[in-house]
Amino acid sequence: MTAILKREFRSSFSGMMGWLLTAFLTAASALYFFANNLSFGLTDFGYYTLYQTVFVLLVYVPVLAMRSFAEEKHSRTDQLLLTSPVSVWGIVLGKYLAMCAVFALPCLADGVLIVVLRALGSTNTALLSNFSSLLCYYLLGCAAIAICEFLSSLTENQIIAAVLGFGALLLTYLMPGLQSLFNAGSVVALVAFTVLAAAASLGAGLRSRSFTLGCFLFAALAVGIAVLFTVRSAWLTEAFSSVLGALALFSPFEDFVNGSFSIPALVYYISAAGLFLFFTAQGIEKRRWN
Repeated sequence: MTAILKREFRSSFSGMMGWLLTAFLTAASALYFFANNLSFGLTDFGYYTLYQTVFVLLVYVPVLAMRSFAEEKHSRTDQLLLTSPVSVWGIVLGKYLAMCAVFALPCLADGVLIVVLRALGSTNTALLSNFSSLLCYYLLGCAAIAICEFLSSLTENQIIAAVLGFGALLLTYLMPGLQSLFNAGSVVALVAFTVLAAAASLGAGLRSRSFTLGCFLFAALAVGIAVLFTVRSAWLTEAFSSVLGALALFSPFEDFVNGSFSIPALVYYISAAGLFLFFTAQGIEKRRWN
């Protein structure tokens, strides 16, 4: 795993991509730092700089992670990895930790800006709050990297991997607004759960190779959803709203920088990263044995 980590980290800076991405994210933070914190004397680096530039991750992370597995597939070097003595988890974690190390560089620059604020007169409380916001920001980025690494493992085209990553992160970024669209009794929730039931039934039918099983499963789920919608429509829409809330990747960070230091927010990002690393490892494992 260490060898893969070193190779991936060095390859990120062997060309211009790693340098450009680091400069891009650092410049975005520096711009908002000078425009907000220094110009107006604001000591809250978490809200006025990190939160205001969080949208930059929608571009930064997909571009950073697009080549992780897609390039290996395109150049057919993935066969060397899959037949190497390194475990699948070693491959996945090696690439993931290398990208997290690249992302850590602009975060270190942000740390320097926080120290500059302290030198200019911010309090120790503000210093601690700013560094805790930076930690949450870093974990947010690491979770986004895990998502985009998983998407990169699904294709051999780097551009498609980047577009998929951007689309997925944009959807999670807009999720709070989408969540507000679903009120109690909304028919949209019924349609959404029906679509999910159809997808689950299709997956079960394909896996069991039984069309009859898939049809019976879909019929049972559809009847259950229809009954629940008729009797307790609020339960259905509230459950769907909760699902959408769990997919809102950027919302915990927003709450965090608004003065709500939250251990569950940190656990959420670590859990999200672990979940998508697991998905990536399972996909690579299946490819390895096939």
